[in-house]
Amino acid sequence: MGDLLQPMHLLLIGIIFLVLFGARRLPELGKGLGEGLRGFKDGLKGVNEPAAPAANVQASAAPAPAPTTPTEQK
Repeated sequence: MGDLLQPMHLLLIGIIFLVLFGARRLPELGKGLGEGLRGFKDGLKGVNEPAAPAANVQASAAPAPAPTTPTEQK
């Protein structure tokens, strides 16, 4: 079957992307792909790490303010 990622193949794929998306869209597509991969890696790291105990999470959170009711003015 041969090598699929030869330099001429990569050049041809690059030209096809340039024609399909245009020079202005390619940086946006690259940025979106990079952010997606970064989020995926962060998600995998979260799966491998043990979960924090619920008591520690609640202790570190700030208490919610008490609800206030509007008073009528006369």
